Amino acid sequence: VQLQASGGGLVQAGGSLRLSCAASGRAFSNYDMGWFRQAPGKEREFVGAISWSGGATYYADSVKGRFAVSRDNAKNTVYLQMNSLKSEDTAVYYCAAKLSRVGISLASPYNVWGQGTLVTVSS
Repeated sequence: VQLQASGGGLVQAGGSLRLSCAASGRAFSNYDMGWFRQAPGKEREFVGAISWSGGATYYADSVKGRFAVSRDNAKNTVYLQMNSLKSEDTAVYYCAAKLSRVGISLASPYNVWGQGTLVTVSS
């Protein structure tokens, strides 16, 4: 599977954005999907993830209640809805895919990564 993230941009604090991650290739529905972000000068961090079936979602404490991950397996797409954005959400956001059923909030189990999309939140 290959991943293409889109939807980033400039938004004011308190605003919303929806990121999309389109997958090409077969068996998208077999993959757990995650979103990670990396701010300038910082390490990549987990944002949220959704299980292969869509039955379970997971979030970092910093985004819980503001962000939501969803997927449409018929469209081979996963989404990250971001609400109540803060300046500290500014980062490059990456989508990633994994087949293993462990470590959904860890970067290392993910073996397929998209190219990243930049989100800038102005205060």
